[in-house]
Amino acid sequence: MTFTPAPLTAPYGTWPSPIEAATVAAGSVPLSSLMVGEGTDLYWLEGRAAEAGRNTLKRLHGERVEELTPAPLNVRSRVHEYGGGAYAVDGDTVYFSQFADNRLYLLREGAAPEPFTAPGRQRFADFVADRARQRLIAVREQHPDDPASHAQPVNTLCAVGFDGSETVLAQGHDFYSSPRLSPDGLSLAWLTWDHPRMPWQGTQLWLAEVLHDGSLGKAACVAGGEGESVCQPEWSPDGQLYFVSDRSGWWNLYRLHTGHVEAICPMEAEFASPHWTFGNSMYGFRSADEIICTYIDKGVSRLARLLIGSGKLEAIACPYQEIRELRVGPGCVALLGGSPTIAAEIARIDLSNNELEVLAKSIADLPHSGYLSVPDSISYPSANGRTAHAFFYPPANQDVQAPQGTKPPVIVISHGGPTGMAASTLKLATQFWTSRGFGVLDVNYGGSTGFGRAYRDALKGQWGIVDVEDCIAGARFLAERGLADPDRLIIRGGSAGGLTTLCALTFHDVFKAGASYYGVSDLKGLDEDSHKFESHYNEYLIAPQPEAEELYRQRSPINHTARLSRPMIFFQGLDDKVVPPQQSEKMVQALKERGVPVAYVPLEGEGHGFRKGGNIIRTLEAELYFYQRVFGMQSGDTAPVEIHNLSA
Repeated sequence: MTFTPAPLTAPYGTWPSPIEAATVAAGSVPLSSLMVGEGTDLYWLEGRAAEAGRNTLKRLHGERVEELTPAPLNVRSRVHEYGGGAYAVDGDTVYFSQFADNRLYLLREGAAPEPFTAPGRQRFADFVADRARQRLIAVREQHPDDPASHAQPVNTLCAVGFDGSETVLAQGHDFYSSPRLSPDGLSLAWLTWDHPRMPWQGTQLWLAEVLHDGSLGKAACVAGGEGESVCQPEWSPDGQLYFVSDRSGWWNLYRLHTGHVEAICPMEAEFASPHWTFGNSMYGFRSADEIICTYIDKGVSRLARLLIGSGKLEAIACPYQEIRELRVGPGCVALLGGSPTIAAEIARIDLSNNELEVLAKSIADLPHSGYLSVPDSISYPSANGRTAHAFFYPPANQDVQAPQGTKPPVIVISHGGPTGMAASTLKLATQFWTSRGFGVLDVNYGGSTGFGRAYRDALKGQWGIVDVEDCIAGARFLAERGLADPDRLIIRGGSAGGLTTLCALTFHDVFKAGASYYGVSDLKGLDEDSHKFESHYNEYLIAPQPEAEELYRQRSPINHTARLSRPMIFFQGLDDKVVPPQQSEKMVQALKERGVPVAYVPLEGEGHGFRKGGNIIRTLEAELYFYQRVFGMQSGDTAPVEIHNLSA
């Protein structure tokens, strides 16, 4: 007879958990940038938190996974600051951007990597090999020689010869992306957009002939415009140009056929994601007649085959509810996916029999399922008749139960972007909280992607209002149903989600504490300090200048610290170029002077998002300690952080 001990009874928020901060930092390997190589070879990037966040290139060759770029090589681009598209594969040759010097390197089988571009102020991303002309075609971002000049970098489409030469192919627009060479090498397609638009607001798809000398003939705009977002152009095996457009209100698949744009499979679903980084891929060709694709339906990813002739979409069974990237290879599809019970992983599915093989896991050893919270997908009413969406994770720990009649503290997460999306893929960073007796509500507020353009545009001119209202409505929804303690509602967010957090705490009284990760507190300062990619973003989110001036003042929490009386903790990378440290530091100082409990954790060597394992541990432990002290919980053995204005 097996004896099962009775669960420990402990207050919510104090439960002992095997999911430590070190487990979160060491147990999750960032996976990205999936590529198909020669034959059955597959490539991807893995992040190394223990190596200062270095990205290394891995290859599946036969049955063996090998590392191609050992330390100190770091395969990463900083074009647009967010990067992506940091390498390309051509046969058995790899070309990649090295983060330390922004130069392009060539890696041949059996040889050491060699740089082939000169040192300088240029950065490259999103390259495609033009083997016949011995060059790459890439997006180039040329930064000024004097960084103190504050001049914006110049973006162009550039041919980079394997001899190191650089030739501009297209210029004059503020931004370029997605150069795609036709199978016969005679045509080039690419995307552009200009200030003040972001790429998910309006882009143009261009097509030009590649002339005998490698230059481009006269370019024609074949799709897109100020109010149409076009993304992911791709050539079919028979040389037809396909792309994704939201001209219908949803990011759907189209093709350029005999000079006309033709819808392939119109439906209320999203076949693309916002262009924050280069190299995004959500569809590929199995043949000239069949596309393998993933699309987002009400915030959940589906995998399917699309028969081009009939437009028929056939589901492909797979266990994933979030598919971030997809590449099609000979007889298979490779993808980066996850679900509420599966942490992000790279898998290959045999298209002949649907057999699935996992190639790499972001978390090698998951905690026992008894410590994992599986979320509920919820929709709830918000302000002005809107419906908002979120994932709710209830507290879960097989070893502990809460005292009867008590309700858990709930952490409401406002995701970054703000044009982003919360997904339900298993994340140890979420389970860290739920296994300790916190509930977590991950909100897809108005402005999020995955729900069509109208939902995305709900944030137009309303940043700091709609997002805040949807987070507040979600917290109240849970409290009214007895799923959350209304006196211990917390909000946390990073970047744009940090502004949501700060506005919710400054202008409303629902939340009792908060955490800002490199959050925006001063909209005017964000305009002044922001990098080129986002330097006009606020014209969409708030209003164009000069009428935005007063709205900036009204919505910037830094101008209303007298109204902020909730305890807060701030985390800030000191190398952040997206949200400069002085924004957090001004807010912290203001709260100190007002006597509001506040803590500040600055991190050397970190930018916009934290990569180093030690810092991930430090931030989680400090945040937990902060909440436990503020709400009078048992503090456990977490590392303390100095909290100003909080009595012992």
